[in-house]
Amino acid sequence: MTTYRQVLLTPRVAPLLGAALCSRLAEQMFTLVLVFHVLDVFGSAALAGVVVFAAVAPGLIISPLAGALLDRAGVVRSIVADLVASAVLVAALAFAPASVALVLVLAALYSLTSPLNIAGARVLLPRLVPRPAAERANALDSGLFNLVEVLGPVLAGTVFVLAGGRTALLVVAALYLAACPLMLLLPPDRPSHAVHPPLLRSTLDGVRYVLTHPVLRALVVSYGLYQVAWGVLVVAVPTVAGEAWAGVLWGAAGLAGLVGALIAGHVLREGRERVAMIIGTAATAVAVLVASIGMIGLAVGLVVVGLVSGLVNVGLLTLRQRRTDPGRLGRVLAVSISLNVLGMPIGSAVGGLLLERSPVPAFATAAVAAVLSAVAVWALVPRADGP
Repeated sequence: MTTYRQVLLTPRVAPLLGAALCSRLAEQMFTLVLVFHVLDVFGSAALAGVVVFAAVAPGLIISPLAGALLDRAGVVRSIVADLVASAVLVAALAFAPASVALVLVLAALYSLTSPLNIAGARVLLPRLVPRPAAERANALDSGLFNLVEVLGPVLAGTVFVLAGGRTALLVVAALYLAACPLMLLLPPDRPSHAVHPPLLRSTLDGVRYVLTHPVLRALVVSYGLYQVAWGVLVVAVPTVAGEAWAGVLWGAAGLAGLVGALIAGHVLREGRERVAMIIGTAATAVAVLVASIGMIGLAVGLVVVGLVSGLVNVGLLTLRQRRTDPGRLGRVLAVSISLNVLGMPIGSAVGGLLLERSPVPAFATAAVAAVLSAVAVWALVPRADGP
């Protein structure tokens, strides 16, 4: 049985995870620092929301195109290009004059390369580890996300308060640059010299492949519903607990998620991913209902939600990798990740409307979404291995 230590000692895995940690920490910090910076310079919460939207939405829209570029141009060089571009644009934001139009343009340009980095690391990881170690590798990958969810807000807030918005943005840019030499330790995956179809056709092929593949299509539906539940919690937790306690509670949930991912990677075996996702999403529904019962219930519920997220995320990553044609992996990940992310803002929008009346219907909606996610995995994901 492959251990976590053996996975980390696998050639090139540690540099890849180190680069992923730096870039994901930069990305996690960036959103919060950007909000603080816009509020500090322009004094407008509405503008801060628009700028954050500009820094996210264009990247989601072009993510299928980014996936086609990963498969065509090579993953390593695409990620390095993204890291350098992100660092330059964030640094430009740090020194940009107080112009709304300029800030919006720089934020939108930043979003356009982001899918290359987000999907790229998850394309490379399964190429570096043997098939029996996939669960361990995916657990480490998922655990990194939980870790940056804890470290990102703390580091962003601390640097901004102590040194100001410009310095905080430059720290984000430095983290992107720090990931570059680690990525350059990986062997360049040179694109093949085969004749490629037009870029638009490759892009549409990635979308078609995801939407017509029975397993990948089912995962988009089920994980999208799971993300709706998380989107509700993103709004509900600070509303119920207040800003001070919300940070503590999400920090506890992030640490629980890290532990849960490592446990999931240890216990999961090939063929059990579907069951793990059903258990994880069903347990999430119960935990969300517990979270609706006062502050103690909220704390306990969030910790459980974080803990069982490992089953869902590691199961998803492993199942998606094993059921995808390796030649299309870049396009598939870029498309499926963007479709899955859409569940989060939908959940937040619905949750925000319901919270104006009462927290109870908001938490109930999150629980229902998690139940529907479990049902979708059970009903839609084929039990036997297939294409």
